[in-house]
Amino acid sequence: MTTGSATPPDTASRVWTALHEFVTGQDRRRALHAALDLGPAKVELLIKLTDGPMTLREIARAVDVDPPAATVGVDKLEARGLVHRTAHPDDNRRKLVHLTDAGRDAAQHGQAILNGHRQH
Repeated sequence: MTTGSATPPDTASRVWTALHEFVTGQDRRRALHAALDLGPAKVELLIKLTDGPMTLREIARAVDVDPPAATVGVDKLEARGLVHRTAHPDDNRRKLVHLTDAGRDAAQHGQAILNGHRQH
């Protein structure tokens, strides 16, 4: 006779899948840090910027942070030479954030890591 303590196969499968995704995510996080010295959030921002320049407000919305946090993140990327800012063509008080060539390379490399491909 079986008891109610046996784990149904579908539950075990879901737990195994979740554990595998967690470990894989940690591996990719480590790979991003090792290859680019960036975390996933900053790599995701670089990837978003491959579609074209964005204002700081657009960046804040895209990565779901408040505008001051977006400014701090962009400051760090700019200090590393991965992005640069220019005046917005319609409003000089606003700035557009663009990828540099180094930022485009980092976005491409980061995307490959996030997709599970290794680049050397």
